[in-house]
Amino acid sequence: MKKHPLYIIKAGGHLIDDEQQLQLLLDNFAKLPCHNAEGQPVRKILIHGGGKLATRLAEQLGIKQELVEGRRITDAETLKIVTMVYAGYINKNIVATLQALHCNAIGLCGADGNLIQAHKRIHPKIDYGWVGDVDKVNTQLLETLLESTVTPVIAPMTHDQEGHLLNTNADTIAQTIAVSLSARYEVKLVYTFEKEGVLLDFNNEASVIASINSEQFNTLKAEQKIVAGMIPKLENAFTALEQGVNTVIIGKAEKLAKLLEGQAGTTLTHA
Repeated sequence: MKKHPLYIIKAGGHLIDDEQQLQLLLDNFAKLPCHNAEGQPVRKILIHGGGKLATRLAEQLGIKQELVEGRRITDAETLKIVTMVYAGYINKNIVATLQALHCNAIGLCGADGNLIQAHKRIHPKIDYGWVGDVDKVNTQLLETLLESTVTPVIAPMTHDQEGHLLNTNADTIAQTIAVSLSARYEVKLVYTFEKEGVLLDFNNEASVIASINSEQFNTLKAEQKIVAGMIPKLENAFTALEQGVNTVIIGKAEKLAKLLEGQAGTTLTHA
């Protein structure tokens, strides 16, 4: 039996900080068709990052913030902040906006319904604090929601089954959920952010790379043409592709429909 389509959309952190851009993404997300050209039902999931609100709130409360290689060190006080902001304020505002757009959504973090189990990150040199690396996704819960035509909106928090919440990278959550559902659905995973796609020149939107494979990625990384936050995003994206996800695309949030049709952004391909 042919798999039904599933769109998994990850909203990048900077979008969360831009009210207008976030609204545009949610408008486009809500308008995605419920059926494809063959009449098959199309399901969708939205996964969001945290933006800068948690950092600003922590600074206002006098809680020092530390980033290592773009990853937030999450001590006990910072964990309280990110939980309130990511799984609370941001998640529920996105859900409320989608409800206003007639998209029946439910907001979740990894602890809800045992959705995402993780373990506290172990690193030989750096103590990341309450940062999690994903172990397992409750696909049965997601499938139940999707087949009930309820759209999950997932915040970047997980849990360790020992009573601890863990701050977890949203790109990794998107990749892991996409892989876990690829056995049941034909998954298109889209990483949306403020750029047109993967760029040869970060400052030139016209330099978007239409398609890229892992060999090309490694070459561009070695030449330092792809740097900083784009590296872990692409690493997650290629992992998803290698582990069974049908299509992975990176591009501008406001072009969501074109991204899904392969008419914009950067499409990842097998080597």
